[in-house]
Amino acid sequence: MSQSRVLSLLGLAARGHNVASGEFQTQGAVKDGSAMLVIVAKDASENTRKLFTDKCSYYGVPICLYGGKEALGGAIGKEARSSLAVCDAGLAQAIRKALDADAEGKVEWR
Repeated sequence: MSQSRVLSLLGLAARGHNVASGEFQTQGAVKDGSAMLVIVAKDASENTRKLFTDKCSYYGVPICLYGGKEALGGAIGKEARSSLAVCDAGLAQAIRKALDADAEGKVEWR
């Protein structure tokens, strides 16, 4: 699987209104239990990465560092985004499989 597979699945999730994007919406999805997977851009600030690592650890949500802000935002049809929460269990599972199958090891699970 390639990066384009992950990004196309994120686009599919966004078209189905199953993505919370941006820091505040992603935090809200994690806190209210609707987030099934959180993706944080590798080029996000250290504070953002720590914030979501801590929140997801506390609430038991899988989190990974993947891609860049521009790529994540572009995948869901928005401007640059440093964090996304996938709020559908089936899509989250498909995205996790695509991330795990990434042969180049660009994924960092936390």
